[in-house]
Amino acid sequence: MGVIEAIILGLVQGLTEFLPISSSGHVYLVPALFGWDDAGSGFTAVIQLGTLLAVFLYFWKDLTSILGGWAKGLRDSSARGTQEWKLAWGIIAGSVPIAIVGLTLEKQIDTAFRSPFVVAGTLAFFGILMGIADLKGKRSKTLEDFQVKDGVIMGLWQCLALIPGSSRSGCTITGGLFGGFDRAVAARVSFLLSVPSVLASGLYKLIKERDVLLSEGLMPTLIATGVAFISGWIAIAFLMKFLQTKSTMVFVVYRVVLAAVIVVLVTQGIVQFDTTEVAQSIDVVRQLIVLR
Repeated sequence: MGVIEAIILGLVQGLTEFLPISSSGHVYLVPALFGWDDAGSGFTAVIQLGTLLAVFLYFWKDLTSILGGWAKGLRDSSARGTQEWKLAWGIIAGSVPIAIVGLTLEKQIDTAFRSPFVVAGTLAFFGILMGIADLKGKRSKTLEDFQVKDGVIMGLWQCLALIPGSSRSGCTITGGLFGGFDRAVAARVSFLLSVPSVLASGLYKLIKERDVLLSEGLMPTLIATGVAFISGWIAIAFLMKFLQTKSTMVFVVYRVVLAAVIVVLVTQGIVQFDTTEVAQSIDVVRQLIVLR
């Protein structure tokens, strides 16, 4: 991977990690569009650490307040029941499902799910679902109404983000909207909920694929991670302000249009892909049907 490729992929990762349009789907599709080699799920997971740093800095006051309230509650039972205490346990409990599902389906996530048709399908389906949640959700609950169960529910929605094209922020925001939270609160909790899972997956992939990522892939990975941090910060600031007054419909339309474009590009042979990926995806679906 060259420097230009690393910069572009880092930019794409940072901008799309927090906008509800799927970072993994874009990081998979951009190389296919330009005829580059697939960067791989390991590279994608590691450069997410750059966007995670953006979350840390942007929500530093929130995170330190939550951590402080949680620690105080552990020491003093009378300090339990505060908003910080509930947010802390909601984030912890909400991070468990994606850890279990991610480890269980790691092979499928790294191979069979990385197909252009899977990406197109999830982009459209979960985009429309987000639009329905935006229209049907009551949007009456604030951060003060957050309970631990809300974190668990949004954490279950976050599991869907393991499939490229679904979008971590898109899925968790959708879960928050269906749960009755307003858009800005759903986005804020979504970002906070991403901290444990992104940190864990990034470090896990870094350790597992360290021989490649820290040798010939070291410089591109560092560059992409740095660019992802800068663009991620910009994306967070934009989305938090945008959702205070606007709906998610612009992202819904973008996702559906992009899904249609992907199908056209692939079926017309304009974008080439490994046909074994489609065969693997079909096989995974068959296995899931049998298990059901």
